[in-house]
Amino acid sequence: MHDPTPVDILQEYWGFQAFRPLQEEIITSVLEGHDTLALLPTGGGKSICFQVPALLKEGIAIVVSPLIALMKDQVANLRQRNIKAEAIYAGMTFRDIDRVLDNCVYGDIKFLYLSPERLQSELVQERIKKMQVNLLAVDEAHCVSQWGYDFRPPYLEIALVREWLPEVPFIALTATATPEVVKDIQEKLAFPPKKSQVFQKSFIRANLSYSVLKEENKFGKLASILLKVKGSAVVYVRNRRKTKEIAHYLQKRKIQADFYHAGLSNESRTGKQEAWTQDKLRVIVSTNAFGMGIDKPNVRVVVHMDLPNSIEAYFQEAGRAGRDGEKAFAVLLYNENDKKSLEKAYKLAFPEIKEIKRVYQALGSYFQLAIGGGQGQSFDFDLIEFAKNFAFHPVTAFNCLKALEQIGIIILTEAVYIPASLRIKVHKDQLYDFQLRHPRLDKILKVILRSYHGAFKDYIKLRETQLARALGVPKSDLQKALLLMRKEGIVDYIPQKENPQVIFIQERLAVEQLTIDQQLYHFRKNRHLERINKAVAYAETIVCRQQQLVRYFGEQTETKCGICDVCLGRHKTEVNREEFEKYKAKIQRLLQREALSLAEILSSFTPRHENKVLQVVEYLLDESFLEKVDDKYKWTDQ
Repeated sequence: MHDPTPVDILQEYWGFQAFRPLQEEIITSVLEGHDTLALLPTGGGKSICFQVPALLKEGIAIVVSPLIALMKDQVANLRQRNIKAEAIYAGMTFRDIDRVLDNCVYGDIKFLYLSPERLQSELVQERIKKMQVNLLAVDEAHCVSQWGYDFRPPYLEIALVREWLPEVPFIALTATATPEVVKDIQEKLAFPPKKSQVFQKSFIRANLSYSVLKEENKFGKLASILLKVKGSAVVYVRNRRKTKEIAHYLQKRKIQADFYHAGLSNESRTGKQEAWTQDKLRVIVSTNAFGMGIDKPNVRVVVHMDLPNSIEAYFQEAGRAGRDGEKAFAVLLYNENDKKSLEKAYKLAFPEIKEIKRVYQALGSYFQLAIGGGQGQSFDFDLIEFAKNFAFHPVTAFNCLKALEQIGIIILTEAVYIPASLRIKVHKDQLYDFQLRHPRLDKILKVILRSYHGAFKDYIKLRETQLARALGVPKSDLQKALLLMRKEGIVDYIPQKENPQVIFIQERLAVEQLTIDQQLYHFRKNRHLERINKAVAYAETIVCRQQQLVRYFGEQTETKCGICDVCLGRHKTEVNREEFEKYKAKIQRLLQREALSLAEILSSFTPRHENKVLQVVEYLLDESFLEKVDDKYKWTDQ
């Protein structure tokens, strides 16, 4: 019998007969021991690229991922395929972390998912040294780069793992990286130049039609798109209030829709997500909290009601349409207010440094943390209560916390759902005696003992909603009963959590010791503005949408997609012969003096002629009168 091959593993666990483009080459690179960077667009099957080689090798793979929801989804997906996987994330008790690490050292766990800050913890490091690690996978690898759109300071520490795992290959994966970010990832993860490989799949999605439609009545246009394009859909909006508003509007138009955001309970989010994934719900209206780690191939349309603040975010979210290779649509509904909203959000996103320090000081007081304490600890966090307590505007407080995250002081996570846990502390005869004396609590204990095994020996995970349903009582009554039993010393009960978490990466400092690198802060601020301007330019430039997107990621293509709003001629403005010759002559004069960007060419004409000038530029480019080099246009004198 031969040793299993990558295709054998793919067939055994995923049921696929063949790999998608580039997957096999990436897997071979990893199996040959090369550090490997894989750039695969959303839906390109990134996780298989590290999961297959890890299953072929003895030992455990460590996967570093910044998003708790993503980790949980991947662990659940692996377990469904009978692959043993664990995750450690913010909000877990020390006891749970200890148990998971023990399972990884002494059990047959194949994957351990960790957030990057957990990788810095001494406890985790010491246990990893005892594990037989076969691979280190860095998911969402663009987070390592300060040039990127989602920089996370703990990612910079990942390369230190090489000191104690010197022979272990690294694989870094991302869906969105510009050429400068690709270079930065390799440097920051200490890829050896001669022993590393980069694989980049084309960013072109031939089946995906991108459109930007200038609309004042966005709600009406959304309804008409959904009535025209049948099948599963995602609608992205910027704030939670709008998710509900738009879902209700669509329901009134007899379009089956529901809303989703991170502020809903875990039970509600899971129910809505499952209904949509299983095609019981057609349209989900969501903030960007929705979609990470969800592999639904038959999404026919993704509509953005607001312009995202970066091309990377837009490309990733829009790319959730048409993963099955069938025709799909990514539509951005845009108007002048979008630009104003982004400019306003930008001003708020970078508070004054003195304001950031005020919020940092308040945070220490809020958690009653002593100076020098708190490092590595995570706390449940209610932003609204915090802002109210210290008279901050919630948006200002949030942006100050995000700034503290960007400099590596804290991490603010999304809501984390951790089920309740319970262990029976007394012997069976003592428990029986307690049950006789408390008939009301006896029923609860009987259902727990019947439904869950091992509660006398170890902590069991309680699904409180299901348990309350089985007992026919409100969940709040069940929780009160469990707290009463804890007070009586019968059980050790830890209630479920589903709150955002604040993690202190560094110990709490006195506010005067908190140093913020102003130069670096302004660098990030300028980069953010550049990304916003590129996103606005994408919406406002009448050039093939697919060309604009792939060129942003460094992929040069002269081929137009033929299926976007521009290629289909929705913006055609008739340019008569006289106008054409006039514009051509002026463009020639401008470019014979110096090479100019498209924006610089347009600035020499009145704004009302912009569409006509763009058409002339496109024609001149197609007919080789113009040459484009590094975003500048030159006259070719042909």
